[in-house]
Amino acid sequence: MAKTIKEINEKIKRGEVVVVTAEEISDIVEKKGLKKSAQEVDVVTTATFGPMCSSGAYINIGHSTPKIKLGGGRAYLNDVPVYTGFAAVDFYIGASALPEDDPKNKVFPGEFNYGGGHVIEEFVSGKDLKLVAFSYGTDCYPRKKLETFINIKDVNEAVLFNLRNAYQNYNVAVNLSARILYTYMGVLKPNLGNANYCSAGQLSPLLNDPYYKTIGIGTKIFLGGGIGYISWHGTQHNPMVPRKSNGVPSYPAGTIAVIGDLKQMSPKWLVGTSMQGYGVTLSVGIGVPIPILNEEICKYTAVKDEEIWTQIVDYSYDYPYGKKSNLGEINYKQLKSGKIVIEGKEVPTGSLSSYPRALEIANILKEWIKKGKFLLTEPVAPLPGVESGYIYKPLKERPIELNRY
Repeated sequence: MAKTIKEINEKIKRGEVVVVTAEEISDIVEKKGLKKSAQEVDVVTTATFGPMCSSGAYINIGHSTPKIKLGGGRAYLNDVPVYTGFAAVDFYIGASALPEDDPKNKVFPGEFNYGGGHVIEEFVSGKDLKLVAFSYGTDCYPRKKLETFINIKDVNEAVLFNLRNAYQNYNVAVNLSARILYTYMGVLKPNLGNANYCSAGQLSPLLNDPYYKTIGIGTKIFLGGGIGYISWHGTQHNPMVPRKSNGVPSYPAGTIAVIGDLKQMSPKWLVGTSMQGYGVTLSVGIGVPIPILNEEICKYTAVKDEEIWTQIVDYSYDYPYGKKSNLGEINYKQLKSGKIVIEGKEVPTGSLSSYPRALEIANILKEWIKKGKFLLTEPVAPLPGVESGYIYKPLKERPIELNRY
């Protein structure tokens, strides 16, 4: 018998809801069967925690006296540039932003000790941040320079707004070259010295709902330790990739854009992260509840690591030059074993995503729901799925004529 989100919310309010994690549902289905499990379980909690570059926060600082117009000017938080092209006192800080005096990769590999992700972590932890802004001055906004400290407790709005999070599957990165590589997938040792991956596998939200049957625009989630919402499909969302018979994509596929009140969040779940030789980012904790509306959805949530496959990709040439790697595919059970075999060689594996932290998020969300602190939401629209024909397209490069402008 099918359930509705409204019916599940009523069970949450009465304290009768049955909630399990995505790790637990697999064993339940194995022992009790799909039909009985779908009847008994109401919600499955999923989660992920790892570096997510397309993240950031927008902030409104309130008007100074006299007033200043940040839009069209320049502003810095702890010497990290922020984007001011909105209005007078709104700005956005991106997780990958770097101070202008950072040496970057001039001395290779750069250390990238501090950037936007670290600023966001410090801001959410309650530290004072130095704001320096320069403007050109207008009749209504005469001030041309502002130097002050801001604190998350004092600003009007502080909102985490991430354009692309929670990738639905991702590559395993290796290095076929003879030199060490520094990438967003971490340090890759030469001659297949290691293999790095970045996914919570069987716990990851979009791998438990491969066709986006319950996860959509308006879905309420755990975000950075507080409550957030899915605001849109994320950038580079690409549902039209090859999938296995269980519906799980075997290539990077869907993504979500998320939003939430930064003032509710915690530095435990928003962590500034340095990637040697590459840059800075923000490690983000996300948890998504999946309502078990029917047997089909229950079956998807029971997916195991050994049923999730992904591609092994060479990052020395194939990835940077957009070529297809032919190194085979591997499942997450094999990846999590600590070693895999590539071209006859045993290769150690490492994960940029933390499975223990993801499991902790899934259990926190589970407790919130059981205690009636978190109700589910009905998505107002689905994410673009395979039926939509939505395809992610790479950049179409066109030569620019010098006299065109």
